[in-house]
Amino acid sequence: MAEKQTAGRDNLGDFAPKFAELNDDVLFGEVWSREGQLSAHDRSMITIAALMSGGNFQQLKAHLALGKAHGITKDEVVEIITQLAFYCGWPKAWTAFSLAKEVYTEK
Repeated sequence: MAEKQTAGRDNLGDFAPKFAELNDDVLFGEVWSREGQLSAHDRSMITIAALMSGGNFQQLKAHLALGKAHGITKDEVVEIITQLAFYCGWPKAWTAFSLAKEVYTEK
């Protein structure tokens, strides 16, 4: 089981408590915990692809780090971004590669 997510409450708990609750308890608590249906590794791959395709780069870096923690290798993330470059756009791939390089070269 993945560790309990608190980013919603940490960042928005006082400002938007219901949104924070839904983020932490429903999205990460209920959906991400369904590893019998889809592994955390695969959920991370899908999420990375969705965030890159939508140009949601502020969230992408955090999900690249989460994906790394869920076992996505550097080679896999390079292939994900390369594949998506042709469907989502070359500039998005460049941005995603910059973020992935930061995450995968951090010690």
